[in-house]
Amino acid sequence: MKELTDRALNLAQVQGASYADIRIVQRERQDISVKNGVVQQLSLDGSRGFGVRVVADGAWGFASSHMVTAAEVDRITALAVSIAKASAMAKIQDVDLGIEEVHQDTYRTPVEVDPFSVPLNEKISLLMEADKEARSVKGVKVAESSMAFIRETKTFASTESSYIEQEIVESGLGIVVRAVAKGEVQQRSYPNSFGRHQGTAGYELIKKWDLVGNARRMGEEAVALLSAPQCPSGVTALILDGPQLALQVHESCGHPIELDRVFGTEAAYAGTSFLTPDKYNSLRYGSDIVNITADAVTPTGLGTFGYDDEGVPAQRTDIVKDGLFVGYLTSRETAGQLRKIHPDAPERSNGSMRADGWNRIPIIRMTNVSLQPGKWTLDDLIADTDDGVYMITNKSWSIDDKRLNFQFGTEMAYQVKNGKLGQMYKNATYTGITPQFWGGCDAICNADHWHVWGTANCGKGQPGQVAHTGHGAAPARFRNVQVGVMK
Repeated sequence: MKELTDRALNLAQVQGASYADIRIVQRERQDISVKNGVVQQLSLDGSRGFGVRVVADGAWGFASSHMVTAAEVDRITALAVSIAKASAMAKIQDVDLGIEEVHQDTYRTPVEVDPFSVPLNEKISLLMEADKEARSVKGVKVAESSMAFIRETKTFASTESSYIEQEIVESGLGIVVRAVAKGEVQQRSYPNSFGRHQGTAGYELIKKWDLVGNARRMGEEAVALLSAPQCPSGVTALILDGPQLALQVHESCGHPIELDRVFGTEAAYAGTSFLTPDKYNSLRYGSDIVNITADAVTPTGLGTFGYDDEGVPAQRTDIVKDGLFVGYLTSRETAGQLRKIHPDAPERSNGSMRADGWNRIPIIRMTNVSLQPGKWTLDDLIADTDDGVYMITNKSWSIDDKRLNFQFGTEMAYQVKNGKLGQMYKNATYTGITPQFWGGCDAICNADHWHVWGTANCGKGQPGQVAHTGHGAAPARFRNVQVGVMK
């Protein structure tokens, strides 16, 4: 690999690039799914290629190929340089990458059991058993269970003398159970919404979440929802479980702190952000107990790695501290742009640039954007709530292009009355405005309830890229929330 990376970097400089980097990426993925006792999907896919990114005449150029050969490296590198020089004719300002990043290192996801070494029949048998458990409940019409495993190896090298090799391994699993009666469908998912929880780990993650042991419960809850009353409408205290709160963090905390979005590069596709630079270090984002971090170092987090795709080390950044907005997700380039506006801003990127494979240019993506745990147990939190609703597992979401106004629906909810869980509700929804909603957070459960939930379908960019992100969360309570906003 080093012969190829050296070749690309040397040629780029000869042809006039002031900076260049190359990523050589190989990815293999296994997907298995079972539906109503029948294997629906069984696939093992792979891809391999490289991308060259350069700065020439102060502008970016990028090109890629699936043919990893010396001749193709020469052709693609020359193409990237020519694209950069053409782009320079329309540039607004020169690219400024700030301080150099020089690292020679290797990183591998800590794995106890290589998921690709586990026999296929063992994986299928586990899914079949979970499927059988779920469908043993009278009233269940559909059960879908799945697993996914990914191994990505990549080599990064730059003209700043970085040379980094990484191997990232992901494992995921889940089940969705649907019950049907009188034209109505209700569903329950485990461990996370939309049928899958995923993390950077080996097959040990599959064993931890005990799909078989929870499948029957999902079936029973789906059937019970059919006869449950509609969630009532009103303003009340709202308790969110971990998976739902993780998506709340993703949509209303993670996306608006992407600094490329703030500066307008995402406006055409997925919007801008209400967290404009004037709010940096000044906006009261939430209550005093709200502390949100972004990091790429939390074990098993789906946004965990050693280095981002600009060769910047994984690190931890404060986003909201004691309720005050204090940080963005940055790249090398945008960190410098922010510093020109706020001289007190960090000089260095916090390592948030990732690409969806070898044929995409890196863009700012969430790492593990997490709400830090508080001091409560869930039992004590419920006991402390006189009147409210406890909502569980996401079912739907909607949020505006500034990430300010939102509405979420959950699969299931419970009335909370006089400190106890009461009536089950179906079709539960809530709405809010981001700073007011987080300003109403008055209790967060402790580390015993905290997990890093995986979101494996985060879309962004043109052409589109799908990122895998993590969100640490424990159940939390929010005061004065509008619930039951739709039927």
